[in-house]
Amino acid sequence: MRKPIHTREGQELHDLRMNMENQGATADPQLQQFIEIESQKQRFQQLVHQMTEVCWEKCMDKPGPKLDSRTEICFVNCVERFIDTSQFILNRLEQTQRSKGSFSESMSE
Repeated sequence: MRKPIHTREGQELHDLRMNMENQGATADPQLQQFIEIESQKQRFQQLVHQMTEVCWEKCMDKPGPKLDSRTEICFVNCVERFIDTSQFILNRLEQTQRSKGSFSESMSE
């Protein structure tokens, strides 16, 4: 498995968030929202990079000036399956979290 790519900006956001948490500071809500949005952008960029790398390795036999139809179809299918799989995993995690929440609630009653 490959290590996630860390950008300088992503590291700065992480450091800022950790610093705020360590100091127990109540940060400006606008700053918190900005940090969350930038973190989401970073996660999306990492996902796109990962998808590109996986599909490139799977589909690209010989790089050339133009994609042949077989390679193009492979890329389209690869990206669609990657998105489907990511969505499936997210849905499963949400279901698991919801079932844990309802289990915890029923135990406390």
